[in-house]
Amino acid sequence: MKNSVFQSLLERDLPGSKPLSATGEIGMELELYRTLWGVSEPLNAIAPQLKQAGFDGVEGRVILDDHKRAAFKHQLAQTGLSYIAIIFTGGDVIPDQSQTPDDHLNTLETQLEYAKALNARFVNVLAGNDRWPMETQVRFFRRAVEIASQAGMTCSFETHRGSSLYSPWVTLELMARVPELVFTMDISHWFLVCERLLDRPEDDLSEFLPRVFHIQARVGYDQGAQVPHPAAPEYQATLAFHQSLWQQVWQHHLDSGRSATTMTAEFGPDGYLHHLPFTDVPVADLWSLNDWIAKEERAHFQRFAAHT
Repeated sequence: MKNSVFQSLLERDLPGSKPLSATGEIGMELELYRTLWGVSEPLNAIAPQLKQAGFDGVEGRVILDDHKRAAFKHQLAQTGLSYIAIIFTGGDVIPDQSQTPDDHLNTLETQLEYAKALNARFVNVLAGNDRWPMETQVRFFRRAVEIASQAGMTCSFETHRGSSLYSPWVTLELMARVPELVFTMDISHWFLVCERLLDRPEDDLSEFLPRVFHIQARVGYDQGAQVPHPAAPEYQATLAFHQSLWQQVWQHHLDSGRSATTMTAEFGPDGYLHHLPFTDVPVADLWSLNDWIAKEERAHFQRFAAHT
């Protein structure tokens, strides 16, 4: 039986969400966000481009500087874009190895207040450390859930290398012991960690998919967390498998009564974007990659809605 706290999180209507009416009459809409990873321009400078591409908002790190955070909040109000906050409990994508679980929890508690000040829709948390033993992980996540509840914020914990949720098998064990947890699914990390698409019956993720709260749409493959371009014919089978998992999550969200499901286009730089050797020229334009996956998933969602 599902924990009542967990069930209320999955069924929570996000603020400002509205039912889909034009693309399927299914009573649930797709809200698309664009990652701010790799973006250096201020929000008000890129807002027209984001809106033209059909994005409803942005997902990015919580801003730690008070003045910069106030400026960003003003830009959000000016542009009308929604915001999903990101917190790294270990300080960055690769957690500081010297930090203890208590250090991580203190960071979460502090930065949740920053996310609340920015009127974040919810918080995507890259939490913990991949080297902690399971009992430490369980204690850490039980306390993290309590902190989120006390702050009055929904925390969705991301599947990511380097964090506690680096592996599907660790995550499956952990979520059974902490039933309040909900997740941000960036499935590309698990494909890379396991060096396969997890598309065999033995690689059963059916217990995990109903616990997904938010999706990050980046297409990974067995040797990397980001394909050179998801439109390339050689990656169509990989794209289709990602989409099959995303669609199963949409179905769970629809069945649980959500009026909106959220997805972030999350193609990024920093070793994820492929470059040519010697010249260091990117093989694709980062903006175009995120625009492409947003357009593709909007069409994918419309196909899903039409057949539901």
